[in-house]
Amino acid sequence: MRLEGKVALITGGASGIGLATVEKFVAEGARVVVADINRDRAAEVVAEIDKTHPGATAAVGVDVSVYAEVEAAVQSAVDAFGKLDVIFNNAGIAGGKPLLDHDPEVDYAPMIRVDQDGVYYGILAAGRQFRRQGTPGVIISTSSVYGEQAAELSFTYSAAKAAVISFTRSAAYELAEYGIRAVAITPGRVGTPIINQFSDELKTTFASEQLRNKMTEPSEIANVVAFLASDEANVINGTVVQVEDGYSVFKQRLDLPAF
Repeated sequence: MRLEGKVALITGGASGIGLATVEKFVAEGARVVVADINRDRAAEVVAEIDKTHPGATAAVGVDVSVYAEVEAAVQSAVDAFGKLDVIFNNAGIAGGKPLLDHDPEVDYAPMIRVDQDGVYYGILAAGRQFRRQGTPGVIISTSSVYGEQAAELSFTYSAAKAAVISFTRSAAYELAEYGIRAVAITPGRVGTPIINQFSDELKTTFASEQLRNKMTEPSEIANVVAFLASDEANVINGTVVQVEDGYSVFKQRLDLPAF
């Protein structure tokens, strides 16, 4: 098991990509703190996992837009399992509207606080913990394909996810002397609760934007994150790992005439 003996903190761990990653990490031998703004749901996840892997997980409530809460979540991992080896900054929110229809207090500030500031806080709190321990660590953060391109109704979301990429590069540069790696992932269309709430027609359109013509499963993202957290990925540092099934490769499929 590639994560045997490692302790991880996963934000947004009670649903979607976060939940799939919690399950994958536990299966790979890690002990995991399930951190989520929905503390009750995080506790339910722990109770379910305890049936097959007793004592492998712990739950904590966290609003990642508040640094003190992120810092406390990091400390909860140390309190529960004695150390921290990996943080997966995955918690996020989505949504959007045309730029000129924005109310900054509704359409800008909240998303920046969660999707951008929340990752900064996770990098800072985990980095400080790794330095205190005097041990290597891994920081993995969820960006998006939208962090590298313009897209519909995504002015604020794209900005926040682009910041995650910049944070990752700078963190890798600054923290390398402590043996800390930082990596960002850029999912495309993933079948999470955020996307699954949409109409079948829209989900079909989303699927067509990827090369397999299907939505990515959260477990497929979790598989990559588990690899990145492992010692097998020691040379992957300061980079963006695209986990978007070719989303950025093409714009649309064409029905070509005969040549």
